[in-house]
Amino acid sequence: MPHDALIVVDVQKDFMPGGALPVPEGDKVVPALNEYIGLFSSKGLPVYFTRDWHPEDHISFKAQGGLWPPHCVQNTEGARFHEELYIPHDNRFIISKGTSRDFDAYSGFQGTILDSLLKERGIRRVFIGGVATDYCVKNTLLGALNLGYFAFLLLDAIKGVDVNPGDSERAIEEMLSVGAVAISLSDLYSTA
Repeated sequence: MPHDALIVVDVQKDFMPGGALPVPEGDKVVPALNEYIGLFSSKGLPVYFTRDWHPEDHISFKAQGGLWPPHCVQNTEGARFHEELYIPHDNRFIISKGTSRDFDAYSGFQGTILDSLLKERGIRRVFIGGVATDYCVKNTLLGALNLGYFAFLLLDAIKGVDVNPGDSERAIEEMLSVGAVAISLSDLYSTA
């Protein structure tokens, strides 16, 4: 519909197998996301790509007392999007988060202009996929709901890190319990 947008969360090399902070099978989201991106692009709908874009001494890194190894450091290879991720030339926006040393951001809305860009275009519904289900996907989706958007969770285009076994399943349950709607590509193609 004209007031829909796709949000692709953190499909960056450091979150892929072999990266600094790999999501198991994180690369498996790319083919499904590419289909979503192609579908939205073909309808002239905007696609927003979030990315971690950390300074070298970011607060989330273990050396600064955080939880994670250094990852997605600004202008490094690991911060680049997966090489097979389709990034269209038109109607696409890159949203950088976690850009300040002392501010962490799991949500694509925290400390960014994502909400402003969506409102500017009259977006009412967002479709969200990417990595990791239990961190940035969850927090971006919850942020969208809190800001008044109707949010769809793309079940066939998410993967979790599962620091604790079952974290991803619990994250999905939490998102659905507060109003997200779970869909997959087949649901969109049946209505397209």
